[in-house]
Amino acid sequence: MKHIRLNRLLTIALLCTAIGFIALQFFNQPIERKPVTGHLQDAPKEVSLILERSCYNCHSNEQQLSFFDKLAPISWIVNKDIERAREVMNFSEWNKLSKAEQKGKFYAVYNMVRAGKMPLPSYALMHPGAKLSTNEIETIKRFALSLSEKDSLIPAHMKVNAAAPLQQKLTSDKMKLASPLPTVPVSPNGIPYNADFKNWKVIGMSTLIDNSIRVIYGNDIAVKAIAEENFHPWPEGSAVAKAVFKQTRKANGDIVPGDFVNMQYMIKDGKAYTETEGWGFAKFNGQQLKPTGKTALFAQQSCISCHRQLAESTGYLFNVPLKVNSKKLIDNYLKTIRHEKATIHTAAN
Repeated sequence: MKHIRLNRLLTIALLCTAIGFIALQFFNQPIERKPVTGHLQDAPKEVSLILERSCYNCHSNEQQLSFFDKLAPISWIVNKDIERAREVMNFSEWNKLSKAEQKGKFYAVYNMVRAGKMPLPSYALMHPGAKLSTNEIETIKRFALSLSEKDSLIPAHMKVNAAAPLQQKLTSDKMKLASPLPTVPVSPNGIPYNADFKNWKVIGMSTLIDNSIRVIYGNDIAVKAIAEENFHPWPEGSAVAKAVFKQTRKANGDIVPGDFVNMQYMIKDGKAYTETEGWGFAKFNGQQLKPTGKTALFAQQSCISCHRQLAESTGYLFNVPLKVNSKKLIDNYLKTIRHEKATIHTAAN
């Protein structure tokens, strides 16, 4: 009797589960279909094929979803991920981006696949065909490098003009950057351009495959946080500015900063920027310091995604300098020295 009763309960449970699963499908909304306005241009066929296989199911308007991706409740998660991915990068609307934005987006693609952050590990687990091989990552890298090669660098045998040497050109550019504008540019999210960053302490330098040199400045709060390794989270009021210049090659082969490209700014305010891990983002481009973004949501839709994926360990900030002589490192070194001395003394006795 117990065996029959158990089978009956199991049958009822399975039947209820099946009915519930079927009922969920009536609340299943398909992903919104959007038109294709323009694809990535001038990309080799092998690059396009890699992107279509590994990226398009989320980062495009051309989804080829599997059957189980369309079943609720899995479809609810899939649809939400696609909507978020489209906001960050949409290969079906590539023509809506400026040339500079297209290049920057593709550098982000390369950085993500190189770090193993894309395709998302959870997605790759369910869709093993989307995984990228080492050779495919190299293919992505070569195309990204080819975009950098299209940037104009001043050749080693040329001067900027007939009268002025290269150093005068660099000084002139830096003076232009320091020159006040008639009105202070303001980012769509309300963050104004802060010309005072040039008086902050330089906390690091970096380069990217886009042939740029980046000088990173920090205000007093950020500098103190770095010195004390106190950036989980960063203190309120921390601010970091990154001045980006094109690389210029001098006659002797040295690479130095050339034309000013943009200033990237981050300020910590946990109450004001709850959707972007407490950081406010702004970017000002060219000598006119034109703000990036069409709406105040630009940081949620683009900036923070890379910072979450690649810089969580340093409080969502890139290029945090390592402390060469941190107190922890010195204490460990002294402890090791004392241990070695004690070992030698014991052996001698």
